[in-house]
Amino acid sequence: MTTTETQAETGTSTSPDLTGIQHVGLTVLDVEASAEWYQRVLGLQRQFEEPHHHSDQGGYAVVLGTPDMSLNIGLDHHPANSGDGFDPARTGLDHVCFQVSSPDALAAWATHLGEHGVANSGVYPMEGTPFSLLTFNDPDGIQLELIAFAG
Repeated sequence: MTTTETQAETGTSTSPDLTGIQHVGLTVLDVEASAEWYQRVLGLQRQFEEPHHHSDQGGYAVVLGTPDMSLNIGLDHHPANSGDGFDPARTGLDHVCFQVSSPDALAAWATHLGEHGVANSGVYPMEGTPFSLLTFNDPDGIQLELIAFAG
């Protein structure tokens, strides 16, 4: 029996390893306004700007991230964007969740967001899980979450 046949029978896979999420790309209405918000509110640094590959329409992304570039967000401009608002119920992105070190860190984030005029849910435990959560929206209404292991 071959490895492929064994995998098909057992439902296992030997896919190559994934090591993490390097970046998330978000389509936004105003790249510069969003970049300013993500820098001010989340403390990300502007890393670089890049044109969309294989795009003849002039699309580009501003990439923001942590100093070591272990976490990055690409804020994408698409010239064909019709200007529709974000809708988590539409096929595509529902939300982006960032992990923080502790429930105390979540409380500090709630204070920080409030100081920057960002409405948020406050910290709450997630029923049936060992996590606490804090939710808020970016300028385009994209839901962002901060999560911490509570136990």
